[in-house]
Amino acid sequence: MFRSIRIDAVLIQAVIAGALSFAHLHDLAEAAGQTGWKAWAYPVSVDLLLVAVWRRLRTERSGLAWFWFLVALVASLGANIATAGLLDLDHVPAWLRILVAGWPALAFLGGTLLAHTPTEPTPAPDPAPPPVPAVDRPAAPDPAPEIPTPEPAPALPQAPAPTVPPALVDHARKVATEHRTRTGTDIDTATLRARLGVPEDLAGAIVAQLA
Repeated sequence: MFRSIRIDAVLIQAVIAGALSFAHLHDLAEAAGQTGWKAWAYPVSVDLLLVAVWRRLRTERSGLAWFWFLVALVASLGANIATAGLLDLDHVPAWLRILVAGWPALAFLGGTLLAHTPTEPTPAPDPAPPPVPAVDRPAAPDPAPEIPTPEPAPALPQAPAPTVPPALVDHARKVATEHRTRTGTDIDTATLRARLGVPEDLAGAIVAQLA
């Protein structure tokens, strides 16, 4: 099954513009002294330069490509304007003959530069950083409960000092005097306790009263 052909208005305009421009370039070249097949070669040369510019602009929009685009555009538009009645094609000026005669060399230079001049490499984009893997972090533990500071235990009541009978104190004084006379030193609690045969706390209380 054949596909239906759709008429494109832009394509028709392009065919018309190309045909008229081709004819104008041929007429101008022929009027400038380029007869026969040479006159037909000029529009082909201009169109080929435009094709080379278009291919270069597809990959790189450099100043070189835009320069030769303007050169080919001026050549094509100049031929259209010159053949519109503004120029007497029967008496073409000498400067135009020079331009037409030098065009093949100029077009060859432009095509060579467009085809063989290396394009500027496009900088590669920075690589995307690797994704960071998601790590399941354990939940933070609950804070430990505060332990209340224990209150200090109440101080135990001091035991009351034992009561020493006066007679025991007098007897202990005699024992202490005898000990001092014999040894030359005051009697200590342990010696007094041993001599009197009393408990330690009571011996301490007696020594306190003898001091």
